[in-house]
Amino acid sequence: MKTIILHLAFLSAGVLCAQTSATTPATSTTTPAAGTTASATATPASAYPVYTQMGQPPAPAGAPGNGRYFPPVPRDPTLPTFWLIGDSTVRNGTLGDGTNMGQWGWGATLPYYFDLQKINVVNRAFGGTSSRSFYDGFFWKNLQPQIKKGDFVILQFGANDNGSASIAGVGDDTRDNNGATIHSFGWYLTQFVKETRAQGATPIIASLTPRKKWSDDGTRLVGDRATHAGWAAQVAKDTGTLFVDLNELICIKYGQLGKAKVDTLYVPSPTESLHTGWDGAVVNAERVVSGLKALKDNPLADYFSARGKAVPAVDVSQPTAPATK
Repeated sequence: MKTIILHLAFLSAGVLCAQTSATTPATSTTTPAAGTTASATATPASAYPVYTQMGQPPAPAGAPGNGRYFPPVPRDPTLPTFWLIGDSTVRNGTLGDGTNMGQWGWGATLPYYFDLQKINVVNRAFGGTSSRSFYDGFFWKNLQPQIKKGDFVILQFGANDNGSASIAGVGDDTRDNNGATIHSFGWYLTQFVKETRAQGATPIIASLTPRKKWSDDGTRLVGDRATHAGWAAQVAKDTGTLFVDLNELICIKYGQLGKAKVDTLYVPSPTESLHTGWDGAVVNAERVVSGLKALKDNPLADYFSARGKAVPAVDVSQPTAPATK
């Protein structure tokens, strides 16, 4: 017998929407649909577009996941593709289907905001990757040749770039690691930008999603402007790349929602401070859309679905002062 679960998604349109879905075995792809807008009623349960998150077997040589990960590919190769790359805050777990403790990345919910008859959305992010491991390993080597002229690539890294993963900052300094050369965080972002452009595609840099760390007065999340979010912004400026300050966009939104509501967006609640459940992924995906729509020359403007068109633009190009730690 299927158990009915109530999902609540507080969306930027200002409506608390109730949704139902049936829980399913681990191999199922059924999940609640993304939230509704102010002009819509609650969305009934529906299958999310799993092909945007997982491809078909067999697994290519070198793929992670012990033969269980099949990189997704564009469903219609005649259309432009919006590629998503990043870590577990963009796509969670090997399968990317919520079976990893009920955690979801915002890349799972983002396809609802695009017209999939006009553009492919393909989530190539993978949990545990840093900018360096994604660039040096299987992921970018497999993806980069598939990017074609007219495509778009949004990249979001930083959550796993601490310690020895990459060198702090945006400089050209290097470090040897058992014969392997390690570059700065900014260097890796720059390579993604250059190599995306070499394919004739448009790169978009997003700053990392924030950890659940509140300011002293409890009004907003502290954010990450001093390190990875700030370095991402610097690379975008230096390379003339479109930039979505997702870190700041989410900090602002979560401050509006308040601690009690925000606790429910992270899973498991209330102890988790990085990974979101489905409802948190919905909120974060809307902030991605809000940031894209605020770009002066948004190259994705013609590809939004009705739901995406209803999301307001939010411009944080002139952010407020950082919150006090």
